[in-house]
Amino acid sequence: MNPNLVRQARWRALLEPLLVLVTLGALTIGGVLWLTGLREAADLWWMTGTLIALGPAVFWVVAALRRGRVGVDLIAVLSLLGTILVGEYLAGALIAVMLAGGRALEAAAQRRASHDLRALLEHAPRSARRRIGSDVTVISIADVAVGDLLVVGPGEVVPVDGRVVGSVAVLDESVLTGEPLHVERVAGEPVRSGVVNAGGAFELRATATAQDSTYAGVVRLAQEAGAESAPIVRLADRYAAWFLPLTLIVAGGTWLASGSAVRAVAVLVVATPCPLLLAAPVAIVSGLSRASRHGVVIRSGGGLESLGSATTLVMDKTGTLTMGRPVVLDVAAAPGNEAAEILRLAASVDQVSPHVLAEAIVTEAATRGYRLSLPHDVVEEAGRGVTGTVGGHRVRVGKSTGDGVDADWARATVNRARLDSAAIAWVWVDEKPAGAVLLQDPLRRDAPRTVRRLRSSGLNRLVMLTGDRAEPAREVANILGLDEVYAQQSPADKVAAVRAERERAVTVMVGDGVNDAPALAAATVGVAMGARGATASSEAADIVLTTDRLDRLADAMDTARWSRRIAVQSAVVGMTLSLVAMAVAALGWLPPAAGALLQEGIDIAVILNALRALGGNPAVEVNLSADTENMLRRFASEHDDLRDTVDVLRSAADSLVAAADQSALDSLIRAHSLLVERILPHEQAEENRLYPALAQPLGGGEATATMSRTHAEIQRLSDRIGAHVAVARASNAIQPDQIDDLLACLYGLHAVLRLHFLQEEENYFTLAEVDPGKSP
Repeated sequence: MNPNLVRQARWRALLEPLLVLVTLGALTIGGVLWLTGLREAADLWWMTGTLIALGPAVFWVVAALRRGRVGVDLIAVLSLLGTILVGEYLAGALIAVMLAGGRALEAAAQRRASHDLRALLEHAPRSARRRIGSDVTVISIADVAVGDLLVVGPGEVVPVDGRVVGSVAVLDESVLTGEPLHVERVAGEPVRSGVVNAGGAFELRATATAQDSTYAGVVRLAQEAGAESAPIVRLADRYAAWFLPLTLIVAGGTWLASGSAVRAVAVLVVATPCPLLLAAPVAIVSGLSRASRHGVVIRSGGGLESLGSATTLVMDKTGTLTMGRPVVLDVAAAPGNEAAEILRLAASVDQVSPHVLAEAIVTEAATRGYRLSLPHDVVEEAGRGVTGTVGGHRVRVGKSTGDGVDADWARATVNRARLDSAAIAWVWVDEKPAGAVLLQDPLRRDAPRTVRRLRSSGLNRLVMLTGDRAEPAREVANILGLDEVYAQQSPADKVAAVRAERERAVTVMVGDGVNDAPALAAATVGVAMGARGATASSEAADIVLTTDRLDRLADAMDTARWSRRIAVQSAVVGMTLSLVAMAVAALGWLPPAAGALLQEGIDIAVILNALRALGGNPAVEVNLSADTENMLRRFASEHDDLRDTVDVLRSAADSLVAAADQSALDSLIRAHSLLVERILPHEQAEENRLYPALAQPLGGGEATATMSRTHAEIQRLSDRIGAHVAVARASNAIQPDQIDDLLACLYGLHAVLRLHFLQEEENYFTLAEVDPGKSP
């Protein structure tokens, strides 16, 4: 930060409280002398306090004029001079205390509101410990190079972006994400700079310099985020432009009409200082602070105010509405092969590949707990895939070469991929096609609820821009209920579309990639999903979401509208009260001293009201107890564990379609056992524990009533399948008259469970800080 600005802030932090003490002391001593009968001495002390406040008041007016602003501090100067000229020294002393107190209160509010932004800057690491062999040395963070092996001790801040080496790292990422839960990163996983080591010491291989790391980008943005003159504040200046001459006209008219200079001074007193210029900046800075606590860095108050008045939202698809990284959708196996073994072999070979699809396959295998083998004789061909020897078998993972992928199972896999807009990684074992892994970029778990929140906050047009094909783009748009979709868009096309939307309304653009940077710059407000680092999109944006959660955009929108509403409310109410007091003073019913006390109360009231922007709009807050949040996380984790179990129902139905033989009966029995042992206990626990806990924060049992009805349907279909299993077991075969109803029950229950899981995840689980990396 600028050293001169730091010194000025320190002097101001000392001077303003000192001015309050001096003026309050002069008022108090004068009051004591007046009560003891020493009226002249009392007037002298009160006049001294008035003159002491007059100097800083003149300085503030001159400073405002230099910035091209004519504020109502000018009325304060005229009031102080007027009280001295007409001999109303007590009123002058009261105005002095009021002016000094209002300035100190405003400064304290700004300091409190910007605490989180200052903490972000102070949190920045300045050194790192580098290990070379067995020697560990402390170096400046600027000297860290890509590839350095760094040691991060307990409680230390991760200095640069890197990957964990060796032991598991337990991290507190709340500074960047606002999420309180500690996370674990295993060897090879990326770690962002700025997070805190909440466990034992671990080693980190640097993948970026300090300048190019995540936290450096956040700090640069935070340094720009402050109480700049937002449109709402400039609006306050425009109000002041007519409020000032109105005050002077009323004061002058009162003097001419009544012939009393005291009444004129009383009018000036109750108009000083106008709450308009106190309340608006405090509300805006409070909104910036609240946004920062939710993982949203806003460059300026102008960005906050514009966000609060936006009516159109344009969004990129990949990385914004979707996860931005592929996950395994399904594993298909050729006849005679097991899907689990296909995935294990593919992941073993892909361990050495940097390809994004390979990373997804390895991650899925690790999630399922498969033990991977180290491949030998690995060869990777760009654009084709990777080949290696695993357990004595030659395994290749990659694109199809056309050999052997025309079998029925392969054609079915291709059709499934086309329907689900999925990519295919084919797996050959010993030169024979053995299976395929389907991968898809899934919709963010929090996307549907976030879109609903954005609509309810005042956005009436939602548009998606994507470079992807039209089919997957339309599928996402249909799920989310978007108004317009533009597919196969180049960066230039995106800029043109954003400009067209901006001509019609205040437009917000959300993106995450380098190709989104021009569109972000073209929008009224650009919002970058900046969790992956300081990218070009982050630099071009007005707002950066430092955590990889789309719902933070809805939080920012709620904060912006709430802050803007409070700023206008505080300013208008304060100004209206001042106008009423001016009319009363003009009639001679409010002497200067009493008017000064009244105006002091008005100023304090509107500033305290503006500070409500720190808390957020209670109408959109959902307050969950710690037990309820833990319960939500537990059931979210169970959903991830049960997802494969749900697919067993479809597998049993597929077996029954192929043949109603002993294999189909075994699959049916296995599916029913999983229903009884795992799925039904999970659903019953949700019904009896989770839903009652959610009733109060969601406003009553109606919020979960439809989900309870789905639980009843799940139980009904499960009981029906159980009855079929009992009949089939009694005769040791599935009877022909059972097949149609069994297929309807199995496929129907599979669809109901998948939809039910999605509804719970979107409506309920996103209320808690569930791991954003997981997605259905």
